Amino acid sequence: MATVKNAIPVYDISTLVDNKQIAREMMAERFAPYLKVHPNLTAPHRHSFYHIVLFTKGKGYHTIDFEKFKVVPGQIYFMSPGQVHSWHFDGEVDGYVINFATSIFHNFLADEQYLEQFTFFRNVAVESVFKLPDQTCLVVKDIIQNIIKELHATALCNLDMVRLHLLELFISVQRNISNNKSAAVPQQNQLILYNFRKLVNSNFAEKHLPKDYASLLYITPNHLNALCKDLLGKPAGEVIRDRVLLEAKRLLVNDGLSIAQIAAQLNFVDNSHFTKFFKKYTGITPELFRLGSVMVK
Repeated sequence: MATVKNAIPVYDISTLVDNKQIAREMMAERFAPYLKVHPNLTAPHRHSFYHIVLFTKGKGYHTIDFEKFKVVPGQIYFMSPGQVHSWHFDGEVDGYVINFATSIFHNFLADEQYLEQFTFFRNVAVESVFKLPDQTCLVVKDIIQNIIKELHATALCNLDMVRLHLLELFISVQRNISNNKSAAVPQQNQLILYNFRKLVNSNFAEKHLPKDYASLLYITPNHLNALCKDLLGKPAGEVIRDRVLLEAKRLLVNDGLSIAQIAAQLNFVDNSHFTKFFKKYTGITPELFRLGSVMVK
């Protein structure tokens, strides 16, 4: 089977940072000028860094990991490294954009996994896009404006101030999310679900059964299933399956790999089993999905 060469670029932050800013590992600015300088970013692409956009004007839609979201003023989205992304705007759009490398908090935070506590940085597209209430939106805009100011200043410890403002932004948004969701969910259950998803992200290619993860979490498969149905509205097996499908789509769109190579990478018995699995849950074959992605580009 002929391979399809990767036509979707992976952008590194060094290619996007404004030389007038003090840090090479992050940038923040108004969205309209950013989009004007980087018009190619409307096409499907991936980042090797974290990416945040707050919309204050405009309409259209954007996609994150094949999930489509309508653009509305007051919407903020968060992306983690590796996710597939594109924009399709209708007319003028503005807001704010922040990009920062994974290294920005190295030697600043003792916990290297600190960002993972924020639900919007867990690689789940539908849990990383929010319409902020007006008051929260004003708070977030002020924080971002402070970040932009510090990035262009030469004051003492201004990069540390940028880091603090970033954390302030994350906490402000997370508090708003938590306040709008059921506070009745026991913290222990939230922790189990968090650890389950983290394990799935690391092991989805090798471990396909809920019982494998239940044993790692020291709970029963029935408990894990009940918890997932309760908090996510779907069983644990579907969470695992969805992660395998997401990775399959990412590989089909981003890599010059044959279908057989992708099947092997995801630990399917052979190309045929992978094709049946993919078609069963998406309605199309991997080849057709890839063809559609190429046409979009």
